[in-house]
Amino acid sequence: MSDTAWRHDRIGSAHRGENPTVLRRLDTGFAVIGDRQFLPGYAVLLTDDPAVTRLSDLPRAGRTAYLCDMERLAEAVELTCRRLDPAFRRVNIEILGNTDPYLHAHIWPRYDWEPYGLVRMPVWLYDREAYWRGEEHALAPRHDGLRAAIGEELDRLGAA
Repeated sequence: MSDTAWRHDRIGSAHRGENPTVLRRLDTGFAVIGDRQFLPGYAVLLTDDPAVTRLSDLPRAGRTAYLCDMERLAEAVELTCRRLDPAFRRVNIEILGNTDPYLHAHIWPRYDWEPYGLVRMPVWLYDREAYWRGEEHALAPRHDGLRAAIGEELDRLGAA
């Protein structure tokens, strides 16, 4: 598998242990750190079943379980980011599904240091070339401490 082939099958590669973004296996999916870290701590909860395209595809108990995992990941991101950056404001949680055809939830930490015109707006308004495609914000070894901290919070919250 090439260094980036896992991106074409994020869920399957997570099941096979080949997805390098996986933080932890949760009850209903995989907590992963985002490929882009212009908002440090950005994470995603991937469903563990690529055939599940929306929350309503799951039975009621499955929906509740997925939302519990989503909340656990959001709390882990919040606790980590609050501890690491005093300018942390909050987390935004989104289930969109407009690009990737499987259920996934975005966990976006938000900060007071964000550009004035963007800090109160959806993250999708950040410039594509500068933030979403450039190497400056790509997931890299410099994020290993952040990854470890979120993973440790997930473990602590799971044991609670």
